Amino acid sequence: MTRQIVLNAFDMNCVAHIVAGTWRHPESQAVRYKDIDYWLDLAKVLERGLFDGLFIADVYGGGPTAALRSGAQVPVNDPLLVVPAMATVTEHLGFGVTAATSFEHPYSFARRMSTLDHLTKGRVGWNIVTGYLASAAQNHGLDTITPHADRYDIADEYTEVLYKLWEGSWEDDAVGVEPGRANYADPAKVHPIAHDGRHFRVPGIHLCEPSPQRTPVLYQAGASSRGRQFGAENAEVIFIGAPTKEILREAVADIRGRAAAAGRDPYDVKIVNGHVVVTGATEQAAQARYDEFRRYTDPEGALALWSGWLGTDLSRFDLDDPVAVTDNEFLKSSVEMFGQGQWTLRDFIDAKAIDAEGGFTVGSPSQVADELQEWVEETDVDGFNLTNVITPGSFVDFVDHVVPELQRRGVYKTSYDEGTLRHKLFGRGARLPESHRAARYRHANQEAIR
Repeated sequence: MTRQIVLNAFDMNCVAHIVAGTWRHPESQAVRYKDIDYWLDLAKVLERGLFDGLFIADVYGGGPTAALRSGAQVPVNDPLLVVPAMATVTEHLGFGVTAATSFEHPYSFARRMSTLDHLTKGRVGWNIVTGYLASAAQNHGLDTITPHADRYDIADEYTEVLYKLWEGSWEDDAVGVEPGRANYADPAKVHPIAHDGRHFRVPGIHLCEPSPQRTPVLYQAGASSRGRQFGAENAEVIFIGAPTKEILREAVADIRGRAAAAGRDPYDVKIVNGHVVVTGATEQAAQARYDEFRRYTDPEGALALWSGWLGTDLSRFDLDDPVAVTDNEFLKSSVEMFGQGQWTLRDFIDAKAIDAEGGFTVGSPSQVADELQEWVEETDVDGFNLTNVITPGSFVDFVDHVVPELQRRGVYKTSYDEGTLRHKLFGRGARLPESHRAARYRHANQEAIR
């Protein structure tokens, strides 16, 4: 069977997610992010296009003047709370939500995710992030952000607690509602996890009975070596933001190699790259649309976004200074990817005003399909996280123009499979495979160890 491209829509519960300023475009509905009907309409568009999921990013922190003026990821609402409503108007679309291991206790978070998995009938995923903003740490009572390596140590234990709660606390047959049964749950089959670790102490049982997937589909986007290792051991879907095929090919090979070294099938990890698509009925229509979008971009907002992503205040530098004068190595290396010559900060922000994260394509449906197929065939990536320029217009354009072309070529599904999000992605049922780290915490496996 021809490899099928995985597609997620990438959005955030705010006005400006990745592309700053285009919320002002007359077609954009981004300012309606506070209206539940906005999310219901978006979910229906994505399910019409047979998208695998809507991935909703999140960030704690924000508040600098430039970010507030441009609406660049602030104000921002909770990503989890819009999911149940969207689930009522869809049957198949998955929902990936972001939550940081640094700022929420695993015991309460386990219940929230199990509840979502129940309400969506097994269509929810969790994007595991450790947090990176000092302002977020300070607003949660910390003096500053925990060092990078320590954040991943915490995440290791955090996920261990969750796996014990989700996979091990309740046996498969702990609940029964068959006629004649007197008790709803059998107390002998519900077990305290008795976790007493360096960062967390959780002695009791999981408050929720097993949900369709037990553990939600696990997403992750760590770019560092430590982050990639964590993803290779835990994630089922890994996001990358590679701007070139060469960089993506290397990243994909590295992740698959790490997954194999962790005892997993390398293809038990779906890898998706960020991609911005601007399309129309013809190449000329797509280019005209792109030119129009460019007029609405906001350089100040883009500077605020990149400052957050890079972890440094770029407003300290003159926009017309060469990038080489900055003290951020990631920014310098990013510029090197795009070509030779001396770039200023203004050049960089202008070049990345729309195609901020990953690949970028402007073209007719056939041109876009050609490009996406090339990325898959040349890099071994599984699919794409599609970022909107305007919402929901960018997704509507893709669904109306590109999806039929991909289907015609046999590289994109023409209908959904039944079942949970995990089953739709991997075709092997609702539960994590035995090769996954979480499986060791299942009650039956713990009994075997004893």
